[in-house]
Amino acid sequence: MHMQGEPGTMQADPRYGDVVGEVKDFLTGRIAACEKAGIARNRIVADPGFGFGKTAEHNLTLLKRLPEFASLGVPVLAGWSRKSSLGRITGRDTGERLAGSLAAALLALLGGARMLRVHDVKETRDAVLMFEAWRKA
Repeated sequence: MHMQGEPGTMQADPRYGDVVGEVKDFLTGRIAACEKAGIARNRIVADPGFGFGKTAEHNLTLLKRLPEFASLGVPVLAGWSRKSSLGRITGRDTGERLAGSLAAALLALLGGARMLRVHDVKETRDAVLMFEAWRKA
C-alpha cells in the first residue's frame, strides 16, 4: 500500500508532482521487493492508498486514472469506504458516507479494481451484484 508520510502527519500537507506516476513507481518497487523476498506474484495485491497522505484531488486523480495501474500486473485494491475525501466532496459526516462509498466502489471497479476494502459489506455487496449484472447484460 502506498502512503506518503507517517499516519500522524500524512495529511498535514501532501504534495506530489505526478500522483499517479509516483504511486505507481512506489508500488512497482514494493512488488519487486516482495518477489525478491520470495512472495509469489499471484499473492500480491497493489493498493494505491486512497486517503493515505493524499488530498481529495489526489484521490480523485488516482480513481480516474486507476486503469493505468493494470500495468503493475497484480490485482488492484481500492479502499474508499467512509474516507475523509468523501466528506470533503459530499459534505457528509463519517456515518453518512454510504452513498459516496458505494459510488466510489463502483467507479473503482469500472477502473479495474479487483478488490474493495469496505465497512458496509452488505450494501456494497448488493451494489457490486447490481454492477456485475449490468456489466454482463
